[in-house]
Amino acid sequence: MEDLKLAIIYYSATGTNYQLAKEAETAAKDLGLENIRFRRVEETVPEEVIKQNEDWLEHYHKTKEIETASVDDLDWADAIIFSFPTRYGDSPSQFKSLIDSTGGLWQNGKLVNKVVSGMTSAANPHGGQEGTLLSLYKTMMHWGAIVAAPGYSDPVIFETGGNPYGFSMVGGSDLGGKQKQAIAAQVKRTLKIAEKLK
Repeated sequence: MEDLKLAIIYYSATGTNYQLAKEAETAAKDLGLENIRFRRVEETVPEEVIKQNEDWLEHYHKTKEIETASVDDLDWADAIIFSFPTRYGDSPSQFKSLIDSTGGLWQNGKLVNKVVSGMTSAANPHGGQEGTLLSLYKTMMHWGAIVAAPGYSDPVIFETGGNPYGFSMVGGSDLGGKQKQAIAAQVKRTLKIAEKLK
């Protein structure tokens, strides 16, 4: 597993999906993985708009030094874990901008067999998390990627809400021990599948 390359790519306005992505990075390192690119999706909203939400502004300034994701990161990776909040049951426009820039990779077959898994959050327990992850996976099917949804591959998934599509939570909540275990199980499954393909 040591030679696998993992890209963890997230978009987060107020910090929840940053937190999920960092937990995924910790889980990958705990499995002995060293080739990890931790990237944030570039913020496309003007700062004048961000300033209207104190939490958004604080998180924006706190994390803007993190390297932004590019198509090169997607090309480089064997496995990719995405984390972003739901926007009306779909992905936010910032994340879509990254996906919309992958046409060259797609056309040249460079996204085929990438192993991909997703995590998300919403403001309430039924705020579109499942729809958001299914929407991501629909795009991944166009890539020819291999979707590594956690399913019910670990008992902890039942204990954390039972979302078989990928880890999800209510935004602004703190991660508990069981939730961290569920993220670790999803990361492990993603990397095991990538290892078998490689």
